[in-house]
Amino acid sequence: MTDQLSPRRRTGVPRAEDKLHDVAVVGGGPVGLLMALLLTRRGLDVAVLEQRTSRSIHSRAIGIHPPALAVLDDAGVGPALLAAGVRIRRGTARSRGREVASLSFEAVPGRHPYVLAVPQVITEQLLEEQLEALRPGALQRGVHVHGADDDGATVTLSCRVGAGPGSGTRPGAGPERAADRDAEHPAGPDTSTVRARLVVAADGAYSALRRQRGVAVRTRTYPDAYLMGDFADTTPDGSTAVLFLEAGGIVESFPLPGGTRRWVARMPGVVSHPTAAGLASLIARRTGIGPEPESCTMLSAFSVSSRMPRRLVAGRLALIGDAAHQISPIGGQGMNLGWLDAAALAPIMAAALRGEPTAAALRQFEADRHRAAATATWQAHLNMALGRPLPPAMLAARNHVFGALTHIPGAHDAVANRFTMH
Repeated sequence: MTDQLSPRRRTGVPRAEDKLHDVAVVGGGPVGLLMALLLTRRGLDVAVLEQRTSRSIHSRAIGIHPPALAVLDDAGVGPALLAAGVRIRRGTARSRGREVASLSFEAVPGRHPYVLAVPQVITEQLLEEQLEALRPGALQRGVHVHGADDDGATVTLSCRVGAGPGSGTRPGAGPERAADRDAEHPAGPDTSTVRARLVVAADGAYSALRRQRGVAVRTRTYPDAYLMGDFADTTPDGSTAVLFLEAGGIVESFPLPGGTRRWVARMPGVVSHPTAAGLASLIARRTGIGPEPESCTMLSAFSVSSRMPRRLVAGRLALIGDAAHQISPIGGQGMNLGWLDAAALAPIMAAALRGEPTAAALRQFEADRHRAAATATWQAHLNMALGRPLPPAMLAARNHVFGALTHIPGAHDAVANRFTMH
């Protein structure tokens, strides 16, 4: 990342004769969009290539932690997100109807002493609107990137135009299967190329570019599975996040805008055919609170695994987000971790495009982001362990220790800082 570049602008779908971009960002999810925003605000010509033809309506990641909120402020979307979200200033843990522990986020460092809960579809919309305002046409949907040719000065991306849900994958196909088909059938009738000086792969945990570049990945599968759903909020908990530490497994409860609440229940295995009524019944059995099944607006069953690439920079390609570190979603750190990747990488890329030497900065970037991912993985592992089923006697003993710890002022602040990614 040392070549001198001059920013250029483009719009429209990819074509082989298009001008050279400063940076191509592969993946138009929340991490890729923020990366593009940060680079665009530095005066760079950025193209974002996204396989999906439209934003997913499903709300997946919801929690935005204080360090990421500061980055989003710098990108110009902080105020809009704050207006759209719920500020979680307190979390509590309960067991068998009694409070075990309580955490206040009021004392966390920085200008945002809370976790902001925003449905991911809204977060993506606000990021996309901000990018469109700064560089119209930068986001190109329905473009699947399946290969990259790095000649040492530029990168040529091989694309299929018109790929995405309903074209590049069939309903119900898992990401591994879709990736395998891409490798077997890398070209189609609607193919094109995009050229850029540098490339950012923000194309998810099964990153096609990461695999195409031969980056080795350490994978770990966990024995944990969860069932998640969004229901109308019938609790008195308001903006408080609640963990129900029960013998049958944890149930997590988080406020969302619009009088909605997210429920996440630890399961003995992945539920193949989840129903709102089934999840509501399980929540009621464990917590005594019964969400209304007919109010459910989202339902998802998932297992947990982690993927850690051995390197994050390969020639003129850099990995961020889930492409750089897939961790358990329990704890809500993954999207935030990707945003912090983008914040760390953007100034390095800008310096490289000015012709400045960046080798040492890239080595530090890799070391720092590997360290941050390891810390987040450890925290997610601890969160999952906290939620596993326990015999009643062991559960009571564990809860007593957990509660006592959060009543020690210094320990309370340390735990609160850890849960908010400080």
